[in-house]
Amino acid sequence: MAKTLELEFVTEFGKSARISVENPKEPIEEAVVKQAMEEMIAAGVFTSKNGNYASVKGARVIDRNVTEYEIV
Repeated sequence: MAKTLELEFVTEFGKSARISVENPKEPIEEAVVKQAMEEMIAAGVFTSKNGNYASVKGARVIDRNVTEYEIV
């Protein structure tokens, strides 16, 4: 079972940009995630093809199960 924390931002041009974090530390605290995202924006270290990150849009955890079958 693989989990990914997906952070979604709005760029300076009004487009969406995402950062994915594999295997996030749990439990996820919304206030901590929001604060970290705001600090990333303030630091200006991330950008995308749609411009610099301007505001927080949201966050979500994606929980994925993969079952492989041997087909002969």
